[in-house]
Amino acid sequence: MIFSSILFIFYFLTTLLLIYFITPKKYKNLVLLIFSLLFYFLGEPKNIIFLILSCIINYYLSYFIVKYQKKKILKKTLLILGLSYNIITLIYFKYTNFLLNNLNNIFNLNLKIINILLPIGISFYTFQAISYLIDVYNNKHDKATNLIEFATYLTLFPQLIAGPIVRFVDIKDDLNKNHITKEDFSLGIKRFIIGLAKKVLLANTLGEFILKLTTKTILSSWLKPISYTLQIYFDFSGYSDMAIGIGLMLGFHFKENFNYPFIANSVTNFWRRWHISLSYWFRDYIYIPLGGNRVNKLKWILNILIVWSLTGLWHGASWNFLIWGVYFGIILIIEKLFLKKYLEKTKVLKYIYTILIVIISFLIFSNENLDTLITEFKNMFFLNKIPFTDNVTNFYLKDYFMLLAIGIISSTPILKTITKKYPNKIFNILEIPILLIIFLISIAFLIDASFNPFLYFRF
Repeated sequence: MIFSSILFIFYFLTTLLLIYFITPKKYKNLVLLIFSLLFYFLGEPKNIIFLILSCIINYYLSYFIVKYQKKKILKKTLLILGLSYNIITLIYFKYTNFLLNNLNNIFNLNLKIINILLPIGISFYTFQAISYLIDVYNNKHDKATNLIEFATYLTLFPQLIAGPIVRFVDIKDDLNKNHITKEDFSLGIKRFIIGLAKKVLLANTLGEFILKLTTKTILSSWLKPISYTLQIYFDFSGYSDMAIGIGLMLGFHFKENFNYPFIANSVTNFWRRWHISLSYWFRDYIYIPLGGNRVNKLKWILNILIVWSLTGLWHGASWNFLIWGVYFGIILIIEKLFLKKYLEKTKVLKYIYTILIVIISFLIFSNENLDTLITEFKNMFFLNKIPFTDNVTNFYLKDYFMLLAIGIISSTPILKTITKKYPNKIFNILEIPILLIIFLISIAFLIDASFNPFLYFRF
């Protein structure tokens, strides 16, 4: 089940809110846990047992880490056991067949490929469990009061299957207070509607545009990665907005996961704005423990390459994701060592450079077939003998031009700046009817939709 569905909006969410509001405070977490497990079960019935096991195993390991706080060897052993369980589980489900396929290809073996169903959201909830264990081990916060509280944190359905990657310390107070204000609830509705519109009206329609660009022209070869870059942004940031909105409706305050990444003036700045919770996770739990930038230059370069290789593989068990991660790692190294001081002196070039790097990155990201990737790259840069454009490309560009324009404008803070710069009664009066119209149009699109994928489910 996804947030952008009639079933979720009018049945699941509505029922949960009604029951949650009338439930006494001390049972609210239990209600959330039951509904979160139901939410997961409706979309992933076969693998819910692994989510429940993750709750039980990680909770009791953290419990004993705290209990044996003064016994350093035992405490460390428990942490290693917890990390091993989470990492091995993730590797088994996500990377087994990738490893087997590559062993077969490299060594000409005939190892049997295992039929493994990847549990939805395993990359997200596993990273949350790892962060929880490490933070408890390092005494960065108290452990959960009980199994119900921890399981509610780990399975909390708004962020369970697509993030943001929430740390226990950030919502511990919310889990204890279970308090919802009118301001939070109304803001939550607003964020949900905005996220729904991003997903349904922009991401889905951009996806349809990409599918129609079937002719081989230089223009279509550029339009596809540009449109895909916008699609994945609206798809994922829209889902994050809906998650944050639902969280607010339930009294939870999740941190922002996107901050207009396409206005970044460097790749470094882009990754401070894109999938923020993942970037900070890798920084705090991989990069800094490896030594970060407090080591010699060679070790620092290695640290960046390790972090970005893992970032790429986190997104999927395929060579293009690894290449995508290494690509960003190399760009960041070059940028920090050489380009940064030159980019800072430019006014426009730094923005063009950044968006070009990002568009090429999502060309890599979207092509699991490396031969296709190379062909598309050649098409973009005039290395294949294909026409610049044709009648089909021109027809669809004309048909979807307004969508692209709206997408580009909406990916920047222009509209937000305008509404803040000119605050007045008109904006306040119009906000509710505008949101209602956007919601109704989104619902109309959902009712008529035959194309409603969610790109980050596979991660």
